[in-house]
Formats: sequence, structure tokens, C-alpha cells
Amino acid sequence: MKKTIFVFSALIIALLVLFKISTYSIISGDLDIEIMIAFVAILSFFVGIYFNRKPKKNNASETKSVDYKKIKELEITNRELEVLTHISEGLSNKEIGEQLFLSESTIKTHVSNLLIKLHAKRRTQAVQKAKELNIIL
Repeated sequence: MKKTIFVFSALIIALLVLFKISTYSIISGDLDIEIMIAFVAILSFFVGIYFNRKPKKNNASETKSVDYKKIKELEITNRELEVLTHISEGLSNKEIGEQLFLSESTIKTHVSNLLIKLHAKRRTQAVQKAKELNIIL
């Protein structure tokens, strides 16, 4: 986040300096306005390419599979695994209950059991640990 803010701040400052220099150059008659517009267009083109580049995907993440031995070792039930998957999708207890046709208190029980089994204090921490252990993808 800090890098993005820095890059945009630097870009804004660079454009302001460029416009100031171009104003003085045009007033003094040393530079045609068409050349300055072309320069700004080329600069904008390369900035757009820089921000549009996509990070390379890690091939290791594509080959990951669920570690069923770890699930068995942690004694996570199939229903708890379903709940954990829904938690990773960002659903609330009520939404998970509606999808699995269970009461909200039952979902809370499953979540509590998951937190204990994964040694986590929060749902987000449980999801993070589950991904690290390849329990969910």
C-alpha cells in the first residue's frame, strides 16, 4: 500500500513539474505544444503499461492439493471442513447456516471447534492456518 501511494505521489509531482516546464517552454517559444502533448501521451502510455502488468502466478500454488492426512490428524469432521470452506469465502455464521441448513448456534459450535483444533483465536487466523496446512485451497 505504501509503495502504491509513493508511486502515485511521485507521478503527480513529476506531471506537475512537467507541466510547469512546458508552460515556460511554450511561453518562451522554445517548444511547440504538439511536441509537449506527444511527450505527455507517451509518458502516460508507459505509466499505464507499468500499472497494468500482472504479477506472475506461482506454479506451486496451482499444484497444491488438499492434505487429507492433516485433516484426519487434526480430527476435523466433514461438516467442520464445509464450515471452514464457507468461512474462507467470507460468509457470516448466519449465511453459512442458511447454506448448510443448520442453525446459527450449530455453526457457532463448529467454528469454536475449528478454532480450538487449528489453535486460532479468530476466524481469519483459522483460515490462514488452514491454507498454510493445505486443508483448504
